[in-house]
Amino acid sequence: MASMESGQGVPSAPNVSNPSSRGSRGSSTPRRPRGRNSRAGPEPSSSGGNENEPPDRPANSNASPNRGARRGGHRVRGGRSRTGNNAQPSTRQPQTPQTSVPAPAQTDGAVDLQNIPVNANAGRGGRGRGGRGGRGNQRANVPRTVGARAFGGQLTQPGGASSPIPEDSSIQNAQLDAHAPSFTPGASFTPNPRARGGSRGGSRGRGKQRRTSISSAPDLSTRIHEDIDRRLYECNVCTSEVTRRDKIWSCHTCWTVFHLNCIKKWSSRSIQQASQNQNRAEDDETPKTWRCPGCNLPQDVLPTSFRCWCEKDTDPASLPGLPPFSCGQTCHRERACPHPCASICHAGPCEPCAQMGPSQPCFCGREDKTRKCMETDYKNGWSCGQVCNEVMPCGEHYCGKPCHEGLCGACEVPIEATCYCGQDHSIISCFERAADVDSRKTIILDDGSSKAESWIGLFNCEKPCNRDFDCGRHKCQKTCHAQDEPVPHCPRSPDVVTTCPCGKTALAEITDNARTSCEDDIPLCAKPCHKKMQCGHSCQRVCHTGECFPCLSLAEVSCRCGRMTVDTMCHQGTLEPPMCTRICRSTLNCGRHECGEHCCPGERKANERIATKKKLGRSLLSTSALGSEHDFEAEHICTRVCGRQLKCGSHTCQELCHRGPCKSCLEAVFEEVSCHCGRTVLNPPLPCGTQAPPCFYQCERSKECGHPQVSHNCHTDSETCPKCVFLTTKTCLCGKNQLKNQQCWITSPRCGEVCNKKLKCGYHRCQKQCHTAGECEDSTKPCTQACGKAKSCHHPCSLSCHSPFPCKEDTPCAHKIFITCPCQRLKTETRCSATRASPGNNEKTLTCDEECLRLERNRKLQLAFNIDAATHTDDHIPYSTDTIQLYLDAPVWAATQEKAMRAFAVDPDQKRLRFKPMKRNQRAFIHALAQDFGVDSESMDPEPHRHVALFKTPRFVMAPMKTLADCVRIRQLQSTAPVAKTKLRASNLVGAPFNALLLTKIRFGLTIDELRKTLAAADPTTASMSIEFLPSDEVVLQFPSAIADLQLEAQLTALKNPVAAALGAQQMASVQLATVDASLNVERRETDSASGGWSQVARAGAAPRTAPVVEPLGSKSSYVVLGSSAGKKKKKEAVVEDWEEEEELEEARERLSGEIERDLKE
Repeated sequence: MASMESGQGVPSAPNVSNPSSRGSRGSSTPRRPRGRNSRAGPEPSSSGGNENEPPDRPANSNASPNRGARRGGHRVRGGRSRTGNNAQPSTRQPQTPQTSVPAPAQTDGAVDLQNIPVNANAGRGGRGRGGRGGRGNQRANVPRTVGARAFGGQLTQPGGASSPIPEDSSIQNAQLDAHAPSFTPGASFTPNPRARGGSRGGSRGRGKQRRTSISSAPDLSTRIHEDIDRRLYECNVCTSEVTRRDKIWSCHTCWTVFHLNCIKKWSSRSIQQASQNQNRAEDDETPKTWRCPGCNLPQDVLPTSFRCWCEKDTDPASLPGLPPFSCGQTCHRERACPHPCASICHAGPCEPCAQMGPSQPCFCGREDKTRKCMETDYKNGWSCGQVCNEVMPCGEHYCGKPCHEGLCGACEVPIEATCYCGQDHSIISCFERAADVDSRKTIILDDGSSKAESWIGLFNCEKPCNRDFDCGRHKCQKTCHAQDEPVPHCPRSPDVVTTCPCGKTALAEITDNARTSCEDDIPLCAKPCHKKMQCGHSCQRVCHTGECFPCLSLAEVSCRCGRMTVDTMCHQGTLEPPMCTRICRSTLNCGRHECGEHCCPGERKANERIATKKKLGRSLLSTSALGSEHDFEAEHICTRVCGRQLKCGSHTCQELCHRGPCKSCLEAVFEEVSCHCGRTVLNPPLPCGTQAPPCFYQCERSKECGHPQVSHNCHTDSETCPKCVFLTTKTCLCGKNQLKNQQCWITSPRCGEVCNKKLKCGYHRCQKQCHTAGECEDSTKPCTQACGKAKSCHHPCSLSCHSPFPCKEDTPCAHKIFITCPCQRLKTETRCSATRASPGNNEKTLTCDEECLRLERNRKLQLAFNIDAATHTDDHIPYSTDTIQLYLDAPVWAATQEKAMRAFAVDPDQKRLRFKPMKRNQRAFIHALAQDFGVDSESMDPEPHRHVALFKTPRFVMAPMKTLADCVRIRQLQSTAPVAKTKLRASNLVGAPFNALLLTKIRFGLTIDELRKTLAAADPTTASMSIEFLPSDEVVLQFPSAIADLQLEAQLTALKNPVAAALGAQQMASVQLATVDASLNVERRETDSASGGWSQVARAGAAPRTAPVVEPLGSKSSYVVLGSSAGKKKKKEAVVEDWEEEEELEEARERLSGEIERDLKE
C-alpha cells in the first residue's frame, strides 16, 4: 500500500516516512546547496514530527534545511512538486477534525482505492522504492473519507462515529509497513515492532540526524578538510562543490581553495582585462599581477599545476585516511620560529609551534628569556620594560625611554642657551645646539663705568650684531657672531681707510684734504673697479662705493633646455636663462599628453630616462622602476584634470590626469532603477551607473509592421528586439518582380536579375543585379564597360567606354587571329596588330609546304578516280592477323608497348630500343609488331633476362597510321556487317542510342556565336543545347541529360535535317548522329556502318580544302602509299653486317648529293 501511494500519487497516511527513501538515510551526508547562507526554512524530520506542534515550528530542530527552497520553491525534495512556476513548498496545517460519512459495509474490509482523492500538494510521490518522498512529506494531517470510513489519525468505531486517537497511543507513531496485520473493524490495534524502525534498518533510520551547517571545527585546516570530505566546500569562482577528485589551488594568503581550472581562467582573464583597460605609453609595462577572488590581494605567480598542500607532490592521489589533497608527508613548511611544521600535509596555515624556542635577549640586552615559540615574537623582539639608560649622542645625558628597539635617537633634553652675540636667551633641545664658543663683552654702565660680561654661545640667532663701534656712531651689521671683550674699532675710521674703495689709489694721491672722522666721505679715483664678481668677470665701472652693478659683459649663455647658446649680457643668464623655440615632445607621467613647452629644462632628463630604460631592457625593470610617476621630472608631471568619462556614464574623473583606468564613481543614485516594462525594480540607494536589472518577463514592445512580437525577455532600449520572421510578399528593389516568402524584416529584397537598362553612353546596358532606381553603373561615375564596338579590323574595341567619341585605333589590336596558307592546311596563331593606318597581320599568309603539295596531289587523284571523300572509309588493316590476335590477348599491355614503339619511330635520333625482360608470348607480340612497323627485332640474353631489341634499318619508313585499337574496331565492324546489299541504320549495329549531333568538316574560323545564331534560326529548341569543341576539330551538340535516351534519339533525328540544311547553306559543317560519353569521347558515329568494295587506293581519299584535322605526332596520311614504293614489289636487298654503319654512309651520300644539287643551281 505504501509503494502504491508513493508511486501513483495517492496521499500517504499522516506521520509516515519511508526509511528506504533518500531523505531518511541516517548515514548519508546531505548535499550542500549552492549558496552557503541558504534562506531555506527548516525541513520536517523523516519521522514526520508531532502533529500537535504549532504550524510554524519545525518537527525537528536538528533537521537539515529544505533543499528544495533554494530553487525558489519550484522543487520540493520529498515529492518533486511540478505545480508550476509559482508553486511553493507545502506547509503543515493544523488538524481539522471531520465526521466520517456512513457508507455501505464492505464485505471483506478492503479499501476502495479508486475513490481516494489525490492531494494537490503531493506532486509525484517518487520513483522506485518509495520514491524520493521521504523528506517531502509535509502535507497537512487532514482526515479524508474512503469508502464511508474517515482516515487521517482517526479510526471508525462499530457505531459509525469516529473518535480521535490518544496522543500517547502507540498507534499515533505507527507507520505504513508491508508486514502490518490486516485491518479488522472493531478490533484493537497492536503495533508492529518492525514498523517503528522502518522496513529496512530498524531504528537505524532515525538514530542519526542530518547535519545542518558546515564544519564548526576550531581551526581553519580542519574545517577545510571536513567541508571537502562532506562536499560542503564550494569554489568561489564557479560556486560548485570541491570534491576529492578535483584539482585545486589554494591561496597562501587567505587559504581559500578553488578549482584549478577556475583559478586559471580567473587569473588569465584578470591580467588580460587589466592590460586592455590600462592606457599605456610606449614605455609602460604590461601588468603581471592578478588578485585572488578570496582576499582581493595581488598575486605574482600564476597557478599552473595541481600540487598538495605543502607543494612537495604534484597531482597527489586521493588516499583513504589522509586529508583531501594531502601527500601524506610531513608538512615541513617554515614558520616564524626556527622549527618547521611537523604535522601531516594539511590545508590552511600551520598550527602555532608548541616547542621551546631558543633564548632571546631583550632590546637592551640585560635579560634573556626562553619561552614557547607560540609565545615568542621572533619578528619584532621583546622589551624587558626597564629604563634604557644608554648615553645619548651628546655625551652628557642618558636615555630615559623603556627598553626599546634600535638607537636611542637625538637627545631631546631641554637646556638653557645663549646665542653667540648674546642678544637671545632661550630654552632649546640638546640636539639643536651648535658648537660651544666663548664670548666676552664689555658693557659701559650709565655712570660711565665698564663691566666685563662673558658667556658660552650655543647657537646662532641669525640677527644683526648691532654692537657699537668705538666711534659711537656706527654699529656692527654682521649676523650673530662670537664677541670679543674690547670694543671693536670702527671700519670707516681714517686710520683704517687709507685707499679708495677699489684699493688701487692711496687717499693722499687723490686729495690733499685728509679725512678726520669716520663720517667723512671716502674719495674715489678715476680707475676701473676691476673687482671679481660672482660670474667671474671683473667690474668695468669706475671706482665706486657699495656693491658692483650686474655684469654687462657679453657671454655665451645656454638656454633652459641646454640645446643652444646665445651671446647676451652675462647677468641675464643668472637672472633668467634665455628660451629657445624648440618644443618638448616628451610624454607626461599620465601617458596621455605631451609636454608641449618651449625650451623645457626637463627634456634632457626625460631623454636620459627613456634611453636608460631601453638600454637595461624591460625584463629587468619592474613596474615601479623608471616608469613610475615618482621617477618623472617635475616639469613632466601632468597637472590637468583627467576628465575622462567614468563607467557610470554620467560623471567625469576629477582627479589629476593619471595612467590606467579611472576609479569607480563615488556618486550614489537615490531613485529606483527599473527595466523597460517596470516590473523588475532595484530600490535605492544605488551606485551611480547602475544598469537596469535583467527582467525575465516577456517584452511588450509593439512592432511597426504589426506582426506579433517574437517571444523574448524584456530588455533595455540599447538592445533591439529580434527581427520579425513572418513571411510576406515584397517587391524587389528594381520593381520588376514580386518576391514571395520573404522575411518581414528584410527591407531591400533583390530578385537577382540583371538591370539591363541602357546607360548614359547610349551603347551599353547596366550589368548590375537588382538595385534601386538611379543606382546604375554610371550613376556616380562614367561607364567603365569595355567599348565593344567593331574596329576597322572587325575586332571589338577593348578600351573602356569612350562614347560618343569613335575608337582611336592608335594602338595595335591585341586580338588573336589565325594565319593560314593558301590551302588552309597550315595555320598559326598571332596578334591582329591592326591599326587605323595599317592592316597588321590580317593580310599575311603562310607558304604551303610539301605536305600541302601532297594533299593537293591526292585531291587531284580523288577527282581522277571519282572518289567521294564524304562517303569514303578506309578499312585497310596494316597489321598481320597474328599481331591482332596477340593484341587481343592483353590489350592494355599491348597498347603500352605500341605507344613506346611509336615514340621510337617518330624520334629520328633514336636508332635502337631495348625492352625490359618479358615472357615468351610477349616477346612474340613485340617481334610481330616490329615486322609490321618495318624495323628489325632480335631477342637477347638467356632467360630470365631475355628481352627484345629493335633496330632501325634503311628499309624503315614510318609507323602505320592506324593504331591496333583502330584496326580491332574496324575488324569488328567488318565481322558484324550484313551480307545483304541493303544499307542498315547505325542503330541496328550498336545497341546504345544516339545522344548528340556531331558536326564535322568545320569551316575554318567558325565561332560559337555564329554557330548558335545559325542553330537558333534553324530550330528554336537548339537554344538549350550545349556546344563543345573537340581536339579533333569536331563539334558536339547535346541536350540536357534529363531527357530519356529513346526520346532524345527521336528528337535528334528530327532535328538533324533542318540543322544540316542550315549549316550546309552557309558551308559551316556537316551533321551526323553520334554517341558520346560523359568525357565527350565519341563512341559511335552514324557513319560507322558504311562499307564498300573500294580498293586501298580508292579509299584513301584526300580531304577538301578546309582547315585540316591535326594528326598525331609522327603519323602521315594514308595516301603516301601512292607516292612511295610500298605498293610496288620490293626488290630483295642485300643484308649488311653492320646496319648502323650503313645508315651513316647513306646519310653521308644524301648530304653530298644535296650539296651537288645546290652547286648546280647556283
